[in-house]
Parts: sequence; structure tokens; C-alpha cells
Amino acid sequence: MTPSAKILIIDDDPDVAIAAQMLLRRRFGEITVIHQPQKVAASLKQQLPDLVLLDFNFTAGRTDGAEGLAMLDVLRQQNPQPTVIAITAYADVPLAVEALKRGASDFITKPWDNERLLSTVEAALARRTQFVGQQSDALSMLMGHSKAMTELRAMISHVAPTEANVMILGENGVGKELVARAIHACSLRKSESFLAVDMGTVPETTFESEMFGHRKGAFTDARSDRLGRFQAAKGGVLFLDEIGNLAMGGQAKLLTALERREVTPVGADKAEKIDVRIVSATNLSELSLFNPSNFRTDLLFRLNTIVLRVPALREHAEDIPELLEHYLRHYELQYQRPVKTVDTAALEQLIRFDWPGNIRSLKHACERAVILGQGTTYQFSDFGLVAATLGTPATANVKYEPPAAVATPASANASTEQSSTHTSADQFKLSDLEKDTIQSAIAEASGNISQAAKLLGLSRAALYRKLEKYGL
Repeated sequence: MTPSAKILIIDDDPDVAIAAQMLLRRRFGEITVIHQPQKVAASLKQQLPDLVLLDFNFTAGRTDGAEGLAMLDVLRQQNPQPTVIAITAYADVPLAVEALKRGASDFITKPWDNERLLSTVEAALARRTQFVGQQSDALSMLMGHSKAMTELRAMISHVAPTEANVMILGENGVGKELVARAIHACSLRKSESFLAVDMGTVPETTFESEMFGHRKGAFTDARSDRLGRFQAAKGGVLFLDEIGNLAMGGQAKLLTALERREVTPVGADKAEKIDVRIVSATNLSELSLFNPSNFRTDLLFRLNTIVLRVPALREHAEDIPELLEHYLRHYELQYQRPVKTVDTAALEQLIRFDWPGNIRSLKHACERAVILGQGTTYQFSDFGLVAATLGTPATANVKYEPPAAVATPASANASTEQSSTHTSADQFKLSDLEKDTIQSAIAEASGNISQAAKLLGLSRAALYRKLEKYGL
């Protein structure tokens, strides 16, 4: 018996609900039954259950499950969230699958087998106990108490314990890899490896060798056997970052591997079974992603069983004060600088800032402020940002100001006070030419960072650093 488990049964059929209550009462602790869904809200205020058995049709004649899905959404908003097991009729299996996608842990069909019901409940409670502590630590890295971030953490906590492939969508700098690592840390595979691969940097000519491995002598430089990424991540999570940058040839080979659940190393005469969970990410818009000329539709459906959308920082600006506090304290400790607060007017402007580089750019701006800030509080200018129009009030829009090669508050102020009729030698610095070249490469690559990096002969990481340097 598990006396600590609190179970709630929500079913409008008294016979079904009482039968489940009597069965579960023998092995588990407190079992509560509610027949009318409108009474659920009051019950949740009094006590949150550990597990809910949820029927999906309450009104006579209803079979679409909309009522149950709405109730599932309500349960997902609780903190802590209860584990939910869907109760459906045999004909409602597609509805049960939808419930799983929306956050249910499992489902059982009516009429149920008693042993099946008991084992399903036991397994769900065991998973809950196993993951609650782990999830708390991993999800705490995704900071913010906005609705957007709360919902994202809730989705991760439901998706992570499953084996579903996950695709993470979001702009550059929002923290897609952090989300992927949270999924791994909260999953059944958490004790195995997490292997990240930037798909935009894998040459098409060596794709099979990199991803599937090769045998000694398979080609000129194959001096020994080598594991591919799929084999190296065995039992764990393989994170395919920037999947949208993968060439069509590589997409076809990846699709074959996922369909067959096996890979053949270059030079081998026998395929090897693979055991990995795929989490992928891209900064492509969904419109671009669903364009067959950019990405194979059949591969997309293999990868996006579950889609997680990570919000841009401007979409949860209410979290900016918390993020500023975190990163300023981090860099103050790193650089042995005194703890300071952000000036009130500066904080207002920082909250209104568009943050085109998202959390990554906020992090770098905090580092700059800690290094260069000279006052008793952090001023807006310390973060390397300027008002869109000089002399406008604090409500003005703001944009990036590229940091100078040797930046000090005094030199920064002097540069903004130069007469517009005076032609500065700074206009002819090589840095201006470099900035223009980078902009041209990005335009040539239609915004594809990996392709732009190749055109420039840079690594992707080096290009990101230069984008941050010039505020692009």
C-alpha cells in the first residue's frame, strides 16, 4: 500500500468511479471521487492530488472528449501538477493519443482489466516520485515566472518522461539547448549520455561517417574504426541542433536511419541497431520549416511528434528583472566586483528593449555592465545600449550599440557628443568593413547563420561572437 499517494477520480458514471475507488483503495492511500466536473476547482483548492484518473466525456451524448481535454488543461496549470491517466472507451484511442500529447501520463480503456489498472497507476506514481526532484533542479535553469515560461516548464515536465521525439523551435539565443538538456535531465535516459550535434556544421560529404561511424580502411583517412554520433549516444539523447540547416542529402539519410532504427557505418557490411531519443532544434520559422524545398515533410513528421516553442525574450519581458539579477550577480562574483542594483530608469528601458539576441545578448550585456560600470548603480549606458534617438526620454525605443574596441564610459560618452558635421576617422576603421561584410554574408545566406559562417570562413561560434560585437 502507498498511503502517501492521493488519487482523484473524475468520472460522471458513478458505477465506473466507485468500482475504481474500491479497487485502488486496497493498495493506495486517499481516494477521492468527483462526478461533476464543475466541483473539481473547489477540490483542487483544498488539496492537490498526486494522480488523477480522468474521464473525457461528462455530458450524455458527448463523444469528442473536449470536456476532458479542457479539464486536462486545468490540471496542467496546478503547481505541483498532478499526474493524469486518461480513461477512454476502446473507440476513443485517437482521443487518448491526443491526451498524451497534451500532457497525460498514460491511458486505460473501459472496461479495464483490474491488474492493468493497478499496474498503470503504480507505474505512473513511481515515475512521479523518480522525476519530481530531478525535474525541479533541471527546470529551475529555465528562469522566469511569466505565463510563457511557466507553460514551457510544464510542457517539458510532461514530455520528458516519454520516449517521444521532440522538436524545439525558437529564435537564436532563446536557450533551445538548455531546453533540450532539461528534457534529458528529466527523462528515463538521464543517466545516459546527452550528445549535441550542430547539423549545420556537418559537411554533406562526410555526413554518414560523422553520424553513423566508419570502419578502418573505409576511405583514405580512416585509420581506425570510429563510432558515429548515433552509436556514441547509445541509450541517451541525441540533440540535433540547427536541424533546419541540414542539406537535403543528409535529410534523406537521417530519415532512413530513423525509419529503420539502424545505421550502417561506412565500410561495414552489416547494419547496427540504434537506441537513442531524438531531440532537435531550429531557428527556422514554421512557415520555412514546412516548405518542402527547405525541409523534407516526411522527416519533419519523424522529428516533431512533440513541438516545444521557446518564446523570444520580448514575449516575456516581465522576466527581464529576474534575468538581470541572475546574470549581474554571476558576473559580479566572477570578476570580484561589488554587488550593485540597476537604476530604476535604466531598468525601465531594459524591460522595453527589443533584445534581438534574446537571453544570449542580455547575458553579454550584463557582463559588459559589470566590467565597465563605474557608478554606484548600473546605468543604461553600462549595458552597451543606446536610445534610438539621442536626447529622447526613457520611453524611447532602444537598439544595440556596437561596443568599441577599447570601451570606457568616458570614451562612449565622447563618441555620442561628436558633431554630425565632423567626419571621424573611426568611420574608416577595418571594423566597419568587417561589419558590412558580415551583413552581406548573412543577406547572401538568407539569414542562415551556419551558411553565412561558411561563406566567411568562420566557425558558427566565432560568427555569433561577431554578431554580438556589432549588435547584429
